Amino acid sequence: MDFKNLTPAEHQSLLKFPAYVSLLAANGDGKFDKAEKLAALNIEHIKSYASHPLLAAFFKEVNEKFEATLTALAQSLPMERGARNTAIRKELQGLEKILLKLDEEYAVAMHKSMASLKDHVSHAHNNVLVDFLFPFPLK
Repeated sequence: MDFKNLTPAEHQSLLKFPAYVSLLAANGDGKFDKAEKLAALNIEHIKSYASHPLLAAFFKEVNEKFEATLTALAQSLPMERGARNTAIRKELQGLEKILLKLDEEYAVAMHKSMASLKDHVSHAHNNVLVDFLFPFPLK
């Protein structure tokens, strides 16, 4: 994907999209724990080589700094669950404005990918044993 419609600052902000989605999904219980972090790191690594072709370069770039970005954002956000949700949602609204500068096909692929990431992280505690026993998704 060509990010020529984005400023360098917008491009850097967009690279945080998966981290914010992961943190929002993990905040359901008010904390970002080890299982949720591992789930986010695992899916980001997978997406770097198994994502929609339009997103391949994006996820490759995200994956280079994902763990550091995730950790830094987790530490910089408010700790209280409600305030954390509000802060993350505000950031995601800003990222949506950046996505509007890109073509529709790319935005649709990005939304589907972020929904998949959200679901994966949200179910981190439920899937540890299932993922161990059945490393491939079950319908």
